[in-house]
Amino acid sequence: MVHTSSGSQPKHWYNWQARLPPSWLHPLLILMWFIIGISLRLTNLTAKPPWTDEFCTLVFSLGNTFLSVPLDIAIAPDILLQPLQLNPAATIGNVVHNLVTQDTHPPLYFVLAYLWMKLFPSEGGLVSLFAARSLPALIGAASIPCAYILGRVAFRSPLVGHLAAAMMAVSPYGIFLSQEARHYSLAALWVTASLTCLVIATRHIQNRTPLPIWIAFLWVGINALGIATHYFFALTLCTEAIVLIFLAWHQKQTSSKYSLFFSPPWRRIYAVAIGTFVAGLIWLPIFLENKNRSNLTEWIQGSRVGLDWLSPIFQALGTLIAMISLLPVESSQLLVVIPSGVVMLTFFIWAVPILLRGIEIQLQHPENRMMIQVLSGVAIAAIALFFIFTYFLGIDLTRGARYNFVYFPAIVVLLGASLAVCWHPPKELIEKEQGKNGIKSIGKWGINGKKAVMLIWLMGFFSAVTVICNLGYQKYYRPDLFVQLIQQTSPTPVLIATTHKTYVHTGEMMGVAREIKLANSLQNPLFLLAHQDKDPTTSTIALENTLKKLPRPFDLWLVNFHAPAAEAVKTCVMPDTKSLPSVDGYEYELYHCQ
Repeated sequence: MVHTSSGSQPKHWYNWQARLPPSWLHPLLILMWFIIGISLRLTNLTAKPPWTDEFCTLVFSLGNTFLSVPLDIAIAPDILLQPLQLNPAATIGNVVHNLVTQDTHPPLYFVLAYLWMKLFPSEGGLVSLFAARSLPALIGAASIPCAYILGRVAFRSPLVGHLAAAMMAVSPYGIFLSQEARHYSLAALWVTASLTCLVIATRHIQNRTPLPIWIAFLWVGINALGIATHYFFALTLCTEAIVLIFLAWHQKQTSSKYSLFFSPPWRRIYAVAIGTFVAGLIWLPIFLENKNRSNLTEWIQGSRVGLDWLSPIFQALGTLIAMISLLPVESSQLLVVIPSGVVMLTFFIWAVPILLRGIEIQLQHPENRMMIQVLSGVAIAAIALFFIFTYFLGIDLTRGARYNFVYFPAIVVLLGASLAVCWHPPKELIEKEQGKNGIKSIGKWGINGKKAVMLIWLMGFFSAVTVICNLGYQKYYRPDLFVQLIQQTSPTPVLIATTHKTYVHTGEMMGVAREIKLANSLQNPLFLLAHQDKDPTTSTIALENTLKKLPRPFDLWLVNFHAPAAEAVKTCVMPDTKSLPSVDGYEYELYHCQ
């Protein structure tokens, strides 16, 4: 193991501190990054309609339940939306009980959301969407100064901290997590805090000094809160364990007479591991009970036929890229997609060699080499775990981009460490252009270090704008467009029918009902949630009975309806719908029942 106490520095190293602004300026810079980050996260916060996972947060955080929604009968939008109404009688106990008995997530974030949303008035009788989304936005903004702390502690450099905070402020992936009424921004915050404890422990392992007891207790507390926020936080703990095992092995190789079991830093690290394990055991019975609700996670079990074997690789790569840059490549307009793709490709062809060279320079300093290895080890181990779950356990974690919170802060700080080298490049990184002015540049395109950092940050900023305008990380469901389609197509009353298995399908229809309530333009719309377990004909029977009772004329919209057609549907006329547009999240068939 390389000791940090060595008096000589390698020839490639240079003094960070000599090039930094005065200390009083650092808080102002952190405040600036925070203001930029919170402004981006609050922009267009309610412009995008909530989707089914967000409805899960809204309902359970109010202390309500989806079980109050009637099934197999036609109901009005207000009845369907009743779980979204504020419930003064609900308590934290209701929140926890409903969540652990009906959902698959631990309750910490939902309890915080319960307390937070009580501070806001209702909107049209329903819970405020701004209230629900502003909490993760604020938590996501809080991750900006935390990224500064992690970068500064890891590399003992305010410059690395500032650049990590700056990139966290504009990261399109960070914006995506922060603008959803879900718990992932809080989970990412705990990851940042836990990684900070890990790098402090690494420093003590290097110096062979005891880990401060208050750091040990803090680390256990952070890990306990992380598990209570999302079970996948355990993946971060696994990556930390892998890194610590590597450090122990490396130290054993370099000092064979040195006892790891009784050395000062390792005794308290073992205590942290035991305390974290006990904190995780608390949730084990509830986690095992979640197996009885496996139908809520069926979507994550991807197909493995033909080219589907390659999908996880591209999904993981796409999420990694979107942590830095994401232009509107998801647009439906080719005139937007093609230029966006070309710009992103050009950007990465230019930027990736610069970023890799920055990491290479950092590796030439013994102390920073260890921190690069620790943080990159966390990221690589996490990605490896994702592929193990995907290819060997049949659980495709790469399908949910949000799950990558388990290593996202590590990527941001590594990015900050690389950009710090670009900001003050040593001679080994500078190439002189053969132009008239002999301008010092980074890479091959005549751009100097500070300009390169600014360009990378600006790409992140424009990518953040892409996300907040719903041109990147687009919502899976677009009930707003579907309701507009109904308004334009159906002059008569409508029945919107879907097959129902879990509250996920209730949430799909809640999105439509909420848009109808906001538009207030449809005449007496009705909803049918036709429940089915294993026999799809139960949904068919429910639809048949409902159609027989409704007065005609009306339009029947079968939405995400996966069951055989009812006999009564055959008495309705199916118009030519080829000219009607498709809508994300809503596969539909239209029938005119005269």
